[in-house]
Amino acid sequence: MAFLRSIRPDEDFETVQGPALTLRQPAASDYPEWAELRAASRAHLTPWEPTWAQDDLSRAMYRRRLRAYAKDVHNDISYPYFIFENATGALIGGVTLSNVRRGSAQTASLGYWMGVNYAGRGHMREAVGMILPMAFNVLRLHRIEAAIMLTNYASMRVLEFAGFQREGLARAYLKINGRWEDHLLYARLAVGPVPSGSERGR
Repeated sequence: MAFLRSIRPDEDFETVQGPALTLRQPAASDYPEWAELRAASRAHLTPWEPTWAQDDLSRAMYRRRLRAYAKDVHNDISYPYFIFENATGALIGGVTLSNVRRGSAQTASLGYWMGVNYAGRGHMREAVGMILPMAFNVLRLHRIEAAIMLTNYASMRVLEFAGFQREGLARAYLKINGRWEDHLLYARLAVGPVPSGSERGR
């Protein structure tokens, strides 16, 4: 366990504060707002996500998610965050660093989702811009990867704005909404300073 302790962050990483958004790890009290947002955004989200379970939005399933989140954070496997709008306090989406690999890799995968009423406003650009300094400077990762379906142009723009580079095509990479889908592979390296979302917009 000494090695695990050596790569765990020393500073608080439960909340990441930005000028317009706050990233915070999910809590039990977030369930009603999360379930309402996901339900309202179902048609918007399901084309880009694995098939939802029949009880996907139930409180019991949410509790199971929280237990899995806590275990993954403790074991340095995954770091999930909900995205909140500072002006209103509203929960608007989520962003996660998952599949953390240490040792010689020091790599994680980036995933995110945005509620339908908040999409297209630049919020995800800021959220990704906020999580990258945490990933590189706090978690001390070297590489962040992301996989995007070939028709998800909005997500490609988010990644390219954040400095990700396209590296190739992975055939039948993930099972999305019941079908194996090809994905474009992107990556961002921890080379030089990582600007926040606000700094990139200056």
